[in-house]
Order: sequence, then C-alpha cells, then structure tokens
Amino acid sequence: MRGFEFSKYNPNQIPKGGFEELLKLFLELLNYTAGDAGEALAWLNELDKQYNLTNDDYGMGDFIDELKQKGYLDEDKQNGEFRITGKTEQSIRQSALEEIFGKLKKSGKGNHRTPQSGQGDEKNAERREFEFGDSLDQIDMTQSIHNAQVNHGIGDFMMTERDLEVEEMDYKTLTSTVLMIDISHSMILYGEDRITPAKKTAMALAELIRTKYPKDTLDIVVFGNDAWPITLQDLPYLQVGPYHTNTYAGLELATDLLRRRKTHNKQIFMITDGKPTCLKEGTKYYKNSIGLDRKVVNKTLNMAAQCKRLKIPITTFMIAKDPYLQQFVRKFTETNGGRAFYSSLNNLGEYIFEDYAKNRRKTVR
Repeated sequence: MRGFEFSKYNPNQIPKGGFEELLKLFLELLNYTAGDAGEALAWLNELDKQYNLTNDDYGMGDFIDELKQKGYLDEDKQNGEFRITGKTEQSIRQSALEEIFGKLKKSGKGNHRTPQSGQGDEKNAERREFEFGDSLDQIDMTQSIHNAQVNHGIGDFMMTERDLEVEEMDYKTLTSTVLMIDISHSMILYGEDRITPAKKTAMALAELIRTKYPKDTLDIVVFGNDAWPITLQDLPYLQVGPYHTNTYAGLELATDLLRRRKTHNKQIFMITDGKPTCLKEGTKYYKNSIGLDRKVVNKTLNMAAQCKRLKIPITTFMIAKDPYLQQFVRKFTETNGGRAFYSSLNNLGEYIFEDYAKNRRKTVR
C-alpha cells in the first residue's frame, strides 16, 4: 500500500523582506479586518512571530513608522489607535485589481474577439481595404504608403484608393452599472468567508472603471434587511450584518439609481449566496428563512420583470451550490432575460471582469 509522508507547512507565498513586501501583506489583511488597521497590524505581528517576516535590520516597528511617514497610516494621539488613510484605500483597490486582472491575463480570459468591427476608440489588429464611408482617422498611412510603393514603384510615386489600408476599431459604448452585494449573515456562515471576495471584486471593478473607463459609472448597493448605497471609500470597511436577504429592496434601489443615469446601456451585477428571505412592509419586516417563501419570491420575480421592461439586464453571480437555490436563480434569470453564473469564490472576479468587458463592447460597421 502506498503511504504518505507529511511535513511541516512552509509558507513560500508569504512575502518576506522590506517595506514593499510587508505592505502587500498588510493590504491583504485589511480586506479581512474590514479596514481595521490595528487588528491587521496585530495579525501581521503574529505572522512575523511564526514565520520571521522581519529581521534584525528591519522590524515591525520600522514598518509601522514607515507606514506613517509615507501616508498610509494615521495615529490618533489621544488613544493611540491607528487608522488607514485615503492613500491606503486606493492601494487596496489597486492591489485587488492587479490580483484579479493578473489572473485574467494568465488564463487568457477577457479577450472578446468578434467577426465584426467598426468606428470606435480602440484599435485592434485587423486590417482591410478602404471602403466608402470609412473615417480618415482609420487610415494607416504608413502601411498605405508602403502598399503604394509596392503596387506602383518608388520612381513614379502615386497612390490610389486601392492602396489605402484601414485599421479596424472597436466601438465601446458608455455603460452605467450597479453592483449589488449581499451582506446578509449567510455570507459568513458555514465556515466560509464569502464577503471578502465580494468586496475585493467590487474594489477591483471600481478601480478598473475609474482608470480604464472613466466615462462609465458604477454605483454600489448593499442589501440585507434593507438596501442602501455605499461609496467607493466605504468598501474596505464593509462588514456582514445580522441581516436577512431583501433582494427586492436591493433591486428597487439599483433600478432607481439607473433611472437617473443618462447613458443608454444600463446593467445590474448582483453578488449573492442565497435566496430572498425578507421584505419590508411599512415599518415592519416580513422574514422567512425556511425554504422559498412564495410571498417573497413572487415580489422579487416581479421586480426582475420590471427591470426587463426598463431594459436593465441583471447578471447574477451565485456563490452557493444548493440545487433548489440555483433553480430559483434560473427562474429569476429567465424572468429578467439576464444571465447567471454559478461561480466559486476563487473565480468570482474573473467572471465579473469578463462579463463587464463583454457587455460594454459593441462593434458596428
């Protein structure tokens, strides 16, 4: 019989060394501590004790001093508490973007080729002959001159319409997106942390839009017993509450936000791990966590149908594998005419990035 030999775990992936290496780990820990700098530093200190992240030349005290000097950390002089700064919040978003987008590049995802092309703002690798109606901006002059020299010779230079070569371009439409994040208690139940990947994905998507698609808009809505909008700066501090899941309220708020946007293309991304279990009726809450309550489900489906009438597709990213929950998501998706992905926590960001790029890219002739 073949045996197995177990050895002590060697944490090769934990960065060691100076400030930059420790900063990466510190930013990652902040995702799990909901932006609590003191708790993240305490965890980092324990990791240092166990895995010797620092050395005699550069210790944790040096790292904390450098965090303050470089503007990543503020210290309350009255009680000695540490707080992260706006620079740290941006670094967390950039780190999430690099982590998720790096996976996309390595796996080859995110490349959405199409047999059509047209006028737009992003060049692609395709070339073709000039056709009546093409913009002069699309003409590749260097290649066109080369074609003329090849076709007619260098001595008596001339250029005809057939020599002109056009660079194909992708046309990208402006898109308004609402990202809905479920913060009900089930997002941390059963020993699985589901809220941290959702937060990191939201931060990465926000940073992507802010840097690459600045004319697009992104609103972020969280929903538990109620639903409310949060800002980009709120994301690192987001925590799960003792809430049920009022999906109806989240969709109602998301739809209201999109109505105010002047863009033609609108969409809702919803990250959830469970079924709708709550409605608000006046000042009271109707709650039922057992099975699929028809009263809650029907009202949620009606909201999905209303979004369809408003031409707002809903893409649901389901991070639970229960068959009866997936059946509900299929019915919800069918009612809205949207899409559904049943993703694991590891590839949640990849799914959302790929779908976002696909939805906002259009090609015309």
